[in-house]
Amino acid sequence: MPILELKNIETYYGAIQALRGISLEVEQGEIVTLIGSNGAGKSTTLKSISGLAKVKKGSIIYKEKDITNKPPHETTLLGLSHVPEGRRIFSQLTVKENLIMGAYSVKGKDVIQERMEMVFNYFPKLKERLNQKGGTMSGGEQQMLAIGRALMMNPEVLMLDEPSMGLAPIIVEQIFEIILQLNSMGITVLLIEQNAYQALSIAHRGYVIQNGEIVLSGKGTDLIENEQIKEAYLA
Repeated sequence: MPILELKNIETYYGAIQALRGISLEVEQGEIVTLIGSNGAGKSTTLKSISGLAKVKKGSIIYKEKDITNKPPHETTLLGLSHVPEGRRIFSQLTVKENLIMGAYSVKGKDVIQERMEMVFNYFPKLKERLNQKGGTMSGGEQQMLAIGRALMMNPEVLMLDEPSMGLAPIIVEQIFEIILQLNSMGITVLLIEQNAYQALSIAHRGYVIQNGEIVLSGKGTDLIENEQIKEAYLA
């Protein structure tokens, strides 16, 4: 059984339909990527899973339980952490305070400290910036903080929305190395990424979304070689 499954999801913003019967599966331990042009419905798919966008039809199954339209704080407690596009850190809070906010429901200072040290193992720069306000850090450091904050809930599934957006190539490489490292530690990853080639290169499988619909799916390596994908996203 997949750890996460979307069945014929339809999501609207007012009268505008953003998702038109999206169905996809994510197996435990996979990296699955969603690629598509701007406005195709990628971010709305993640928002529908995490409860930030209301699903009108269809169902979202996580670990064999229906979580359709559960509020975000409940989906997080269940083990789904969402790192939204644009990072959305608390710019006026320090790195330490941002990480503590990420562990808002975790009981016990020892557990919080243990998870913070785990985050520092992935992102040593965050330890160096512990008392610096998030808004004063570079874009790459803010992205590390956004992922680190999500990791404070010890998620089983990490959903990443455009983690490389606006970052220098060398920082992008670091972020993708971290994604692979997290996956090797057992975290399932659902990834949206503007760099389709890089995303498909690390993904076990991928889905292509156009106009709110899945139009193609397959192994990441197979999609890279697909002529249609090459022309649309890899040129």
